[in-house]
This record gives sequence, C-alpha cells and structure tokens, in this order.
Amino acid sequence: MEMTARMLEMTPGIRMRSDRALLACIDACFECAQVCTLCANACLQERMVAMLRQCIRLNLDCADVCDATGRVLSRVGPHGTRMARTMVEACAIACEECARECEQHADVHEHCRLCAEACRRCERACRALLAS
Repeated sequence: MEMTARMLEMTPGIRMRSDRALLACIDACFECAQVCTLCANACLQERMVAMLRQCIRLNLDCADVCDATGRVLSRVGPHGTRMARTMVEACAIACEECARECEQHADVHEHCRLCAEACRRCERACRALLAS
C-alpha cells in the first residue's frame, strides 16, 4: 500500500488526503485478485473438487474482475471516468458473489474463509469509493 500511495502522490491532480478511498480500493482489488487465485488453486487440491466447481469458477471470475478493476483505477484521473465507476460496481458484485460462495465452504476449508474475508474487504472498499 505504501508504494501505491507514493505513486499516486506523484500523479498530477490526485490529492491523497481526498483520494484515500481510491488508494484503499486499488489495494483491496489487487489483494483480492491474489487471494481468489490462491483459493481457486487450493480448491483444486481438495479431494472433493467436484463439490467446489462453482467456488473455483467464482474465485477465478472475481480474481479477473478485481485485477482489471485495480489496473483501471491505477490509471484513472482525479475526476474518474464512467467506465471506472462501472468497473468498481462490477467488482463489488463479483466480490459479493464470491464471498457468499466461499462462506458456504468456510467451516471446512480455511482457504475459503480467508478468501471470503478478502472479498468482503474488497466489496466494502469498492462501495466506499463509489460513495466518495
């Protein structure tokens, strides 16, 4: 997060005091993308892989949406864009759906519990950015 903040501080037009929601969302997106990818990989190593198909699919979809959203937000200017807003909305939805699925497996698979937490954090960060 520190390096992202430093880079954003150097971007003309970005005022970090007022753009903390942007920074938090970018970092949450990239963290969630990584955690979802790791969760999908862990699910593939489980004995009952067939029961985790939907979880794996949502993990991979969420990872792709979060990664793309983080990348778009990293390029957005001080006033944002309609496309960036739409991406953040889609990211919040992807995180909500993935978290809901992972929560169903969280009592058995620790990686799903951790993934659900990362998805909920990212969902909250997306919604906070949309509200700012």
